[in-house]
Amino acid sequence: MTDANPTPTETPATTDDATPRALVRPVADSAAEATGAAVRRGPFRAGERVQLTDPKGKLHTVVLKEGGQFHTHRGYFRHDDVIGAPEGSVVVTTSGVEYLALRPLLSDYTLSMPRGAAVVYPKDAGQIVAMADIFPGARVIEAGVGSGALTLSLLRAVGDSGSVHSIERREDFAQIARGNVEQFFGGPHPAWSLTVGDLAPTLPLVAGPGEVDRVVLDMLAPWENIDEVHTALTPGGVLVCYVATTTQLSRLAEDLRSHGGFGEPEAFETMIRGWHLEGLAVRPNHRMVGHTGFLLTVRRMADGVEAPERKRRPSKGYTPATTDDWSPEDVGERPVSDKKIRRVRRDVGRGPDAED
Repeated sequence: MTDANPTPTETPATTDDATPRALVRPVADSAAEATGAAVRRGPFRAGERVQLTDPKGKLHTVVLKEGGQFHTHRGYFRHDDVIGAPEGSVVVTTSGVEYLALRPLLSDYTLSMPRGAAVVYPKDAGQIVAMADIFPGARVIEAGVGSGALTLSLLRAVGDSGSVHSIERREDFAQIARGNVEQFFGGPHPAWSLTVGDLAPTLPLVAGPGEVDRVVLDMLAPWENIDEVHTALTPGGVLVCYVATTTQLSRLAEDLRSHGGFGEPEAFETMIRGWHLEGLAVRPNHRMVGHTGFLLTVRRMADGVEAPERKRRPSKGYTPATTDDWSPEDVGERPVSDKKIRRVRRDVGRGPDAED
């Protein structure tokens, strides 16, 4: 029987036959608002990023400043015309060109934010969150933070009640990531910790045995840290690795099998092909986001339990990779100049003199 006087926090949602179907709960009050939610709502404010779309669909991302101006070859407009306006407004340049003003989505932000290292593309970050089952409240270790693109997706997934501990070996990359994360969320995220150092010696200091739900590795040689990851993961926990080449993928898969503490690894890649939509001219776009990297996922076995033996064996001609001399150039990455790193750190407000 339905309560005749439902509480304010639980209002029965009914259909035409007055049969309760679900409980409709009000939006949480501002005191319990999730980190970063406030900066995603309301009118545009000075200091935040805005994404401008011109009539041809070209995107421009700018940081709003009081008294600032946005100039193009077809006129300009003042930032003050956007500040205070609601999201989804149209601003017009001095020559009459209209720009649609919206806040960048997470995928837009990661592709337009200042970067030192190459970012994990949104298509791969989404797959990592889904295939690794990053849930609210999860305890996640991320190694290889780069510019912080994947960190943003992980923090969104675990929420304020979870934890993401990022480990980055380069201090300059760590500062760039910190600047990007804090700009996106409007300040420090309570679930995020960042440590500068190598994964192997750092992981035992930040997580005890079996305390981690998920581990995400974006590094040149993830197989070098299998023992430490196995110790930190809880039984049934998920390890996800992002690698660039088939050579890395093969070495990683075989080393995980040889370890014996993990199940059968699975590998895949994601490709996105957009479509052109204009009247009856509906066709695939000529360009697509193709290969960016490989993702490998694997589950940790319970202590003392051996993984079932594989029924498929490598071909007779297979020879495991033996070299331990891996560098960014070996996997096709371009080195990042010190000059660019200094410029990007200034762009995110994390210059050499920035305070943590």
